[in-house]
Amino acid sequence: MSKPVADIGDIKTGQTLADRISRTLADRIIRGELTPGSRLRQDHVAEEFGASHVPVREAFRRLEAQGLAISEPRRGVRVASFDLREVREVAEMRAALEVLALKHAAPHLTAALLERADEAMEACDAARDVREWEAANRRFHMSILTACGMPRLIASIEDLHSVSARFLFSAWRSGWEARTDHDHRAILNALRAGEIQDATAILARHVQWIGKNPVRTATGVTRDAFSIVG
Repeated sequence: MSKPVADIGDIKTGQTLADRISRTLADRIIRGELTPGSRLRQDHVAEEFGASHVPVREAFRRLEAQGLAISEPRRGVRVASFDLREVREVAEMRAALEVLALKHAAPHLTAALLERADEAMEACDAARDVREWEAANRRFHMSILTACGMPRLIASIEDLHSVSARFLFSAWRSGWEARTDHDHRAILNALRAGEIQDATAILARHVQWIGKNPVRTATGVTRDAFSIVG
């Protein structure tokens, strides 16, 4: 049997099939379409994408590296579950890496970048649901961090934001209310004043704030769900 053409990857965009599979599955996990504990079946995924098992296995490895999936002996690959301990771990990792990125980015933040962050902040405050808020919040953070010029660091931060989004969507599938984020304004004010130490201290505190929301499970049981709201 000839190898599917899709396994070669998209030559025009540089995106491989493994990239596309992992991103699609990650999006489904983050949005809650694939629930914790559900099995990721290699043959089903290969059939959906018209791929051999090679890019599917690579996609699964990437999901595991992101903390979105877990490989278990004799049980295959499953969507990873999470608890408060893991939420705190991601929050602390984000604080450490985002502070490092901001220290390097601050000297290179232009008026245009700060204006972009300001617009993202306003979009956060006006968000009508959790998905709008998460997208705007991510834009805010990336606006002030990407100028660090450290692509590997930014890639790691983006992975952590994806995991944060999963926590957020799980806890606030409904019941989201518009909110004003005073930390965002304080961070921008400090950066514009050249007070980098103050900006990084606020950022570290900001991304470690964990919200709690009661959610009802499919069985009708109410439990507390935790997420990073920063």
